[in-house]
Amino acid sequence: MTTSTGTDTWTGRVRRGARSVLAGFRRSWPAVLLTALLVALAVPAALLVAPGFLGPEPPAPAPPAPEWHQDPVTLSVRQGLAPLDPSAEIPSPDSVNAQVDPVLQTDGGGTFTGLVQDALTGQVLFDRGGSENRVPASNMKLLTAVAALRSLGPDHRFTTTVTAGPAAGQVVLVGGGDVLLGAGESDGAQVMGHGGLATLAAGTVQALQAGGASGEIKVLVDDSLFTGPALNPAWQAGDITAGEVAPLYPLALNSARFDPAVTTGPRPQDSAITVAEEFAARLRAAGAAAGLTVAAGVERSPAPAQTAPVQATPEPGAENPSPEGAGRTVLAEVESATVAEQVDLMLQVSDNYLAEALGRMAALATGQPGSNEGATTAVRTQLAKAGIPADSMKLVDVCGLAMENQVSARQFTEVVRAITAGTDSRLREALDGFPVAGLTGTLDMRYGEDSTAGGAGLVRAKTGTLNTVLALSGYVVDADGRLLVFSFIGNGLTPGAAGNKVALDRAATALAACGCR
Repeated sequence: MTTSTGTDTWTGRVRRGARSVLAGFRRSWPAVLLTALLVALAVPAALLVAPGFLGPEPPAPAPPAPEWHQDPVTLSVRQGLAPLDPSAEIPSPDSVNAQVDPVLQTDGGGTFTGLVQDALTGQVLFDRGGSENRVPASNMKLLTAVAALRSLGPDHRFTTTVTAGPAAGQVVLVGGGDVLLGAGESDGAQVMGHGGLATLAAGTVQALQAGGASGEIKVLVDDSLFTGPALNPAWQAGDITAGEVAPLYPLALNSARFDPAVTTGPRPQDSAITVAEEFAARLRAAGAAAGLTVAAGVERSPAPAQTAPVQATPEPGAENPSPEGAGRTVLAEVESATVAEQVDLMLQVSDNYLAEALGRMAALATGQPGSNEGATTAVRTQLAKAGIPADSMKLVDVCGLAMENQVSARQFTEVVRAITAGTDSRLREALDGFPVAGLTGTLDMRYGEDSTAGGAGLVRAKTGTLNTVLALSGYVVDADGRLLVFSFIGNGLTPGAAGNKVALDRAATALAACGCR
């Protein structure tokens, strides 16, 4: 493979010259014989020296990456989310039904409902009980995404603050809704750990030094932003024990995980105190050189820090207010990743804790209490404002762990339509949060067998899994270039039956391959 394109071109030139010589040979063979001999001798030398004189030709441009290897951002543009072509033919409902119905069958007990719509027109292409309320599992997070993006705004960030305490020698760590804090330095390139406690501690020491503080410092924590029970009574004890969720507080490390790389098993049961203890340790290390010492132990602040409430995001085009703290002097602060980035993470990995925190922050932004009831009210209200009928829904939590939640496939397809093809640009920020079949998030290990490989890299959908529940809601551009949205929900399924996930994936794959006319 050392022969360059330039060498191949040189060889072609020599061959063309040789053909001319041979033609002349017939007319004047004595003179040409010598010439031909010289050319023959020159060819090997030419092949060796040509690259040195001509230089290598530029390499041919690489072919575009196959869909399987494209990154999610590229895929999101390819899959109809640049301006859609309204002239692409809409599939025939009869043909879609003929493709989807046979593969959407349960493995054992239970039933699947489902709905498929054309994203641009809303035309229903497949309907099997699509208006029936079902337990949606983590598909509930799609509703929470809409509420967070609409009420808070995609660019909003949560601020974790350190203020002067109510008494001398005290500082208060104030939770502002960031449950993705990191222990180290703030990392602006990451969503988890965008705001870091080491950075917050260093800023606090600088402010204390500037104010002439000395001696021992006591760390208090203010977690009063969230109210009501920290654990939803509708959540099953087994899910809590397994670490599917933990008590909710307005500040947490690693989405209330001891280690961000370990996403199963036990979790901190008081994330506010866990954060405060880590902050105190970082403050102790940062303050040592400045002559500051930090008292052992942390306590809850006896009074709220009186920071301003979370501000609702105005309608597009209006000025976005910048809330400022009120009350005590702010010593230092760090900011979270944007709401849009947090929504994408929530959808990709189906993070229950983050979903519940975003729901409470959406509630606070709309004047509701930062509680579970406030969160479910905020979600319902924002869906209605987005034009999605929500009266028939039953919302018990906003992450989908509760078996009492009830939402229809039709409501999910309308949510996906609003995200993919609606007029509210804020909702489009959720596009990259949809896992890509066979590539990312909770779909990374699916779509690998022959019957579903055709959907790999093409189907983008939010998964949902509980013991007897499976759901898949998302979108795909079919073979004719038409954007389709879908939702398939299984309830009463046989626990652990392998064929049920495959059935969902086959149904979505059928849509990806559809030239259904």
